[in-house]
Amino acid sequence: MRSVQIEARPYKWPYDGGIVPERTALLVIDMQTDFCGPGGYVARMGYDISLTARAIKPIRRLLDRVRRIKGFTVIHTREGHRPDLSDLPENKRWRSRLAGAEIGSQGPMGRILVRGEPRWEIVEELKPLEGEIVIDKPGKGSFYATDLDIILRSRGITHLILTGITTDVCVHTTMREANDRGYECLILEDCTGATDEGNHLAALKMVTMQGGVFGCVSSSEHVLKALEAF
Repeated sequence: MRSVQIEARPYKWPYDGGIVPERTALLVIDMQTDFCGPGGYVARMGYDISLTARAIKPIRRLLDRVRRIKGFTVIHTREGHRPDLSDLPENKRWRSRLAGAEIGSQGPMGRILVRGEPRWEIVEELKPLEGEIVIDKPGKGSFYATDLDIILRSRGITHLILTGITTDVCVHTTMREANDRGYECLILEDCTGATDEGNHLAALKMVTMQGGVFGCVSSSEHVLKALEAF
């Protein structure tokens, strides 16, 4: 099979040649009702959920394609805390209270950002399939207090395509964590979103600085085009 790279900026991705499905994982980060659905954490803080929910359709198209490629790994993450909140730092809880959506408090769809509650779940459109990996994390980064790194390394995965929300917080933190661990990263601008459009654009720009300080930026359109070869 010929070597295939994805059109991206500031360089064609990946840097080390063509895409190898067996070495690549698609990360779908925190596509939960709490972050992109009505009545969730983001909505309760007063933000426009259309800015985060808009990532659902392009991620779904990408998932549909990737799931048909042998060897490609799909990993979902969910941010949330234990029901007893023992893994919730007090300052994080305080800040959420200040923002009007205290983590752990009751709402119309259960407790905010608590594992097992209805709005903590991934939205129906992007529901993980049986056998797909789901990482439950208590923080913003997907590597913190999880077994994500050992899962990736045990599978020989070295390249990550990042999607999800929010661009400037959980996705960007995960990308920085991955970059420090030597993973070759690609973030997709239409498959991510933030509660503030300026922050979304700024987070993407940060990636491209210094020749790609954290990796590359592309779109689902470019990825899908490249995946036609598989």
